Amino acid sequence: MRPFRLALAQVNPTVGDLEGNVEKVLSNVEKARSWDVDLIAFPELILTGYPPEDLLLRPGFVEDGIKALQAVVSKCKDIVVVLGFVDTEGTDLYNSAAIIWNGRIIGTYHKLFLPNYGVFDEERYFRRGNVCPVFSVGDTLVGVNICEDIWYALGPTAVQREAGAELIVTINGSPYHIGKRLLREQMLATRAVDNSVYIAFVNTVGGQDELVFDGGSTIFNQQGELIARSPQFQEDLLIKDLEIGEVLREGSRSARLRQETPEAMRSIGETQTIFVNELSKSTKSKIKASKISPALDPTPEIYRALVLGLRDYVRKNGFDKVLVGLSGGIDSSLTCCIAVDALGERAVRAVTMPSRYSSNGSVNDSERLCDNLGITLLNLPIETVHQAFEAILSPYFNGTEPNVAEQNIQARIRGNLLMALSNKFGWLLLNTGNKSEMAMGYATLYGDMAGGFSVLKDIPKTLVYELSYWRNTESKDGEIIPESVLNKPPSAELKPDQRDDDDLPSYDTLDQILEAYVENDRSFEEMKTLGFDPDLVQRVMKGVDKSEYKRRQSPLGIKITARAFGRDRRMPIVNAYRGF
Repeated sequence: MRPFRLALAQVNPTVGDLEGNVEKVLSNVEKARSWDVDLIAFPELILTGYPPEDLLLRPGFVEDGIKALQAVVSKCKDIVVVLGFVDTEGTDLYNSAAIIWNGRIIGTYHKLFLPNYGVFDEERYFRRGNVCPVFSVGDTLVGVNICEDIWYALGPTAVQREAGAELIVTINGSPYHIGKRLLREQMLATRAVDNSVYIAFVNTVGGQDELVFDGGSTIFNQQGELIARSPQFQEDLLIKDLEIGEVLREGSRSARLRQETPEAMRSIGETQTIFVNELSKSTKSKIKASKISPALDPTPEIYRALVLGLRDYVRKNGFDKVLVGLSGGIDSSLTCCIAVDALGERAVRAVTMPSRYSSNGSVNDSERLCDNLGITLLNLPIETVHQAFEAILSPYFNGTEPNVAEQNIQARIRGNLLMALSNKFGWLLLNTGNKSEMAMGYATLYGDMAGGFSVLKDIPKTLVYELSYWRNTESKDGEIIPESVLNKPPSAELKPDQRDDDDLPSYDTLDQILEAYVENDRSFEEMKTLGFDPDLVQRVMKGVDKSEYKRRQSPLGIKITARAFGRDRRMPIVNAYRGF
C-alpha cells in the first residue's frame, strides 16, 4: 500500500473578487503544506467565482483571471495544487483545472461535458475539452475532471481509469436543491465501484445570487464506501490519508469497463500521462482521522441553505442591515427568524403597518416575535394614508363595486413605506412571499411584492409551516415564532374576515398540484390520473400561467427546489398555449 495525503479545500469565493479568492486559495495552500499534504484541490472556477456568467464576455475580466492564476502559481511550493480557472486559446474559453507544482503549471484539464439546462448556461461561454489527462503525483496516478464530467458513466473518469488512474479528483460548483446531496453521493459511490478508484469530490460552499452551494465535499474508496465528508454550508479543509492499493494498470478493468470498446472510449477524449513530481521520501506527521461529518436531515438542511443564501447575498453585496415588514403571519415571521439567524439581531429591522382590517393579534404577534428575537419593531399605522388614497380616487371609483383594487391600495401603501425606509437608511428590504403565493399570483405588484431579495420565494406554504415548527423546536429559549402565529388561518387582512382559502385552494392540495405542474411538468391528463380534481387542476394551471408577468417583476430569491421560478423555469409571458 502506498500512502497519499489529500486535501479538499471547501471554500466560499465571491464572484469577481479575484484578489479575495486568491487569498483564500493561498491561505488553504499554506495550511495544507504545513500538514505535508501531497495534493490539495479547490472547487470549480475558484478564482473567478462560480458562475461568473456574462463577466466572461469581458476580455479584461478573463485576462485578470489569468493574472490571478499566475499570482497563485508563483507561490505554490512543495505541494501539488489543483484549482479551477478560465483558460483561453485564441478567442475560445475553457472551464479548466490547472495542476500546479513548484511555481509551474504542469498541466491543464478542460471540462468535457458542459451543462446547459436548469440554472446552467455553460455552452454560452465555453468550448468543450477533448483530452482526459492522468497526472503522475509521486507513485500515484491521478485523474482530474470537473463537475458535470463525473455524472457520466461513460465519461472522463472511465477514460482516466483505463489509463491507469487510481484516484479521481473532481472539482465542483454543484448548487444545492432538496435531495441533491443524497443523489450526488449515490452517483459518486457508483463511479468509485464501477472504476475501482478513489473518488474525491470537492465542492464550493456559499451563496451566489439565487444559488446556494452546500459544500459537503466527499471521498469514496474503491468499494464505494464514504470515508470522509466535509460539513454542509460552511468552509472546511478536509485532509485524508489514502492507502493506494497495487491496482494492476493493465488488464484489471472492471466488468463494466471491459464492455466498452476502444472507439467508445476515444469518443470521449484522448488520454495522456503527465509527470508531476517524484515521491517524497520525508516522514509525514500524523493527522487526526478525518471525520465523516453527519448529513443534515431535510428540514434543517433547507433552513441552513436559506440562512447561508441570505447571509452571503447581503454581505457580498455590501449591505449592513435588512428590513422586514411584519404582518403577524407565518411567512414574515419565518423570514425575520432566518434574517436574525443569518445576520444577527443588530442587522435586522422590522416594521408593522396595521390597517383598519388588521387584527389586534397581528400587531401583538409581531411584537412578541421581535421580543423573542431581540430586535426593535417600528409601528407605522397606515389609516391616514389609506384615507388620503381613498379621497383622491373617490371621484373615479364612485359608482363601481369594491374589488381587489381597493384591497391592494393597502399593500401598495405598505410597499411604499418599506421602500422609503430602505431608501433612506440603506437597509435591504426582504420580500416575505412564498412559492405557493407567487405561483398563483396571490400578491400585489409594487405592494407586498416589493423587496430586494426574497428569502422564501422557492418555499411552498406547507414547507413554510414545517420550517417554522422546526425552528421553534431548535430554540433553547422556548418558542420564537408565537404559537398563535402558527395556529391562525393565513390571511392578507385586506378586507373584513379575509382568509387565503377564500381565494385559493387549501395549501395542502395546492402545493401538491403546483409540484406536479411547476416542478415535474405534469400534463392536465396526468394530473387527473393522479387523483386531483380536474376543475381544481385547471384553476391552478390558469393561475400559474397568467401570473408569469408578475413573477418576472418579483425580486430574485433562494433556489431550494429542483425547479425554481426564474432561471430554472423559463416560460414566455406572451403565451396562448393551454394544456387543458
